[in-house]
Parts: sequence; structure tokens; C-alpha cells
Amino acid sequence: MWEKRFCTGKRNMTSMAADKAKTGNKPARPQDPNTKILDEDIERARQQIGIAQPARVREHAPVPCVNTIRNFAFGYGDDNPLWRDESYAKGTRWRSVIAPPMYLIATGQCETPPLDAEGRKLFRGLFKGVGKYYAGVRWLWFRPVRPNDPIYFETTTDKIEVKKSSFSQSRSVIETLRTLYVNGNGEPVAVRYEDYVNAERGGSKKAGKLKDIERQSYTPEEIEKIDAIYAAEKQRGAEPLYWEDVETGQKLTPVAKGPLTVTDIISMHMGWGWGGYGVGPLRLAWKLRQSMKPFFSEDEYGVPDVVQRLHWDPKRAQELGLPASYDYGQMRTCWLTHLITNWMGDDAWLWKLSNQVRAFNFLGDTHVCSGEVVGKYRSEDGNCVMDLNIEAKNQRGEITAPGTASIILPSRTQGPARLPRPPADLSLRGAQMMSETARRQQTPDGAQ
Repeated sequence: MWEKRFCTGKRNMTSMAADKAKTGNKPARPQDPNTKILDEDIERARQQIGIAQPARVREHAPVPCVNTIRNFAFGYGDDNPLWRDESYAKGTRWRSVIAPPMYLIATGQCETPPLDAEGRKLFRGLFKGVGKYYAGVRWLWFRPVRPNDPIYFETTTDKIEVKKSSFSQSRSVIETLRTLYVNGNGEPVAVRYEDYVNAERGGSKKAGKLKDIERQSYTPEEIEKIDAIYAAEKQRGAEPLYWEDVETGQKLTPVAKGPLTVTDIISMHMGWGWGGYGVGPLRLAWKLRQSMKPFFSEDEYGVPDVVQRLHWDPKRAQELGLPASYDYGQMRTCWLTHLITNWMGDDAWLWKLSNQVRAFNFLGDTHVCSGEVVGKYRSEDGNCVMDLNIEAKNQRGEITAPGTASIILPSRTQGPARLPRPPADLSLRGAQMMSETARRQQTPDGAQ
């Protein structure tokens, strides 16, 4: 629930981790649970709409390549040969390895220049003292990502919505951030819309939703049941799934994810990187600490470490009132794409996916990802489309990540699946991104 892939001075860490950072054995100054969202902050957030925001650090894999694509798929437990095996992929319609859909969170280059003084002031210190939570994401994919084909991205605030939060019973502000990914021609490859909820804390302190949750233990028989789901997992692969052969009500073969371990978190980082914060070991950590002191807190032995460790350090999580460490929202979206790409096979195209993140996924939790076909139609550009309802449900019966997806399938009568047309405004912005960068490079002072 805590990732953001860029930094412009916004408060973009897990709110609890940032707010409860400790110095030695003494807690930092506590946040006032009665802090309110200010009208002037809402107005300033609205002024940010449409302003491109520079990246804080380079992406884990600035230019796509076979190895980083393979490692990314490995990171969330997907062994589909289309992402991993060059000899296999050459025999598919794509003629090479292509990246799994969510690989875009690990790749690309941001060419947005640094903000000027006025821009830095606009983005600095927004919504101080209130909680910030990752709430969900909406993706549209238009083109495959191929090895050695550079990707460029730009992030902007897309919209600001004010509402009363059902979680905190207080006022909240939903920030929707748009990241547009384009290729070297400026053609849209994908677009992502992420929702972050800034919620006043008073109500959430009273909610106590986590007080009765304990880390899950398993019997050998329960592990066997999970293993059976893993064993039954199917990859359609090279066998086409034709639109005419699918009807509403059809179920997707479930995908098991868990019980979640620290190894799973580490593996995700191996493929994804550190999610945009510039985290590194040893002297690299020291350098980051000089510029981002609030991003570090001392552990029980007096050693400064990143607050992000609550994702793998159970003691840190427990200090913050959580029963155990927990995953990233990006992981569960990866899991849902795994479910879908297993089912649809090599000849189909995952066009749209959206999912919410409604609850924590703690170490020890087991999720089963499942889906059902709920719609069948022809799109405006003639593609044969299936709509899905998808979900990730844990062992407590909680649907922590509900969502929807749209898949373009090959047709026996209409032919192969065709890549969808991007919206005109995204195509225009992609061309502008390439043009603006070229002008900056041609102008000594970088002016546009």
C-alpha cells in the first residue's frame, strides 16, 4: 500500500511508517490524530493537475532487456515462457520475448526536467499530518514491450476528488496520478492511473480493524490444499483461445499466491527494484540518508534503516501496530495479470485491468486469484472482447483486491487479435513528450 514511483516533495511513504519513525528507543514527535485536511492544500493539489513531475531516481531497468523481463516475471512467480524463453517466444505471433504487462513499473526513462522554484513550492509538503494510502490502479495497454525498445514515461496528477471516507469517517482527498508510457516514436504503449487516498486520522484511529488479526499458522493438511492449487495451475500458451469458444460464466483456472514469505518480498524487489526511492546498501544507504533523513529510523540495535523495511521486518511492522509485515499493492496487481495471461494464452491481448487494494496482505497470508467471464462483445474498432471480474481472496475470506479486466481474443471468423487504438489525447501527448525533449536538448538553457 505504499509505493509511488517518483518524488516531487510529496509525502509519498507509507503514512504509518513515516509518522511513527523512531530515533533510537525514543519515539519521534507523535502526529496529531485530529489533524484536518486543509482547504488550501486541496486547492494546491488541484493546481498540480497536468503538471509533469520529474522522477527521483532511475528505474530499475531503464531500457527493457531479456534478462530484466525474465527477472521481473520471476519476481512474482510467473514462469510463462513468453516472458522468459527466447526460443519459445520466436515461434509466437510476437516473434520475440515480450514483457509481462506489469513490467512497466520497473522500466522506462523519465525525461521531465526538474521543477523550477515555483513548481517545487507547489508540490512541497502537501496534506501534512494525514494518512496516505494506496487504494488501487487502472491500466490500459496498447503495445507490447520488447527487449531493447526504449520506453519513456511521464507522470502527472490527473484529478482530485474530495469525499467523506468510509474508512475513517472523516474527510478524504483522492489523488489520481496518471503515468503515460510511450515508445521512441511517441506512440502510447500503456497508461496507468493510480489512486491514493489522503485521509484524516481521527476516524481511522477508532476503527481498530487490525486489532484481532494474528499471523496465520498452517497445518500440513492446509499446506497440501494450497499445493494442490499450484499443481492445477494451467498455462494456455500457444493454443489459441477463440472468442467464439468462450461464453459468459466461464471460470478462469485459479492461481495460488502464498503463504506470503519474506522470500516472496525479496523476489519481488529482485525484479521490480526498490520502487522509486533510490534505496541501496551500505554507502549508498548512507548517501540516501543524507538527503532523506525521515525515510530512515533506528532499529532496536540503534542502526538506521529504511522505514520501508516494515515490508520484511516483522518487528518494525509490530512497532507500528500491525500483526506482521505486508506486501505491496503492485504485487497483487501482478498476481491478477498472472491469472489472466495464463488463461488467455499467447495469441490474446490484455487490454484493460483495474483493481482496488482494500486490505493488507500480511506475511503468512494466502491468496487465491480467480476470475469469471461476465461480458462478450465487439469493440468500436472491431476487436473481439471478453470482460472479466477478477479477485484476490485471502484465507480469511476477505477479497482484498477486487477488479475487472478486458481481453482481446482471436476470432475464428474475424482473425487474429489486433492491438487496440490508444485514445487521441494520449497519442497527442506522447508526440508532445518526444518533441519537447528534443527542443530542450537543442536549446542551451533547456527552455521549451
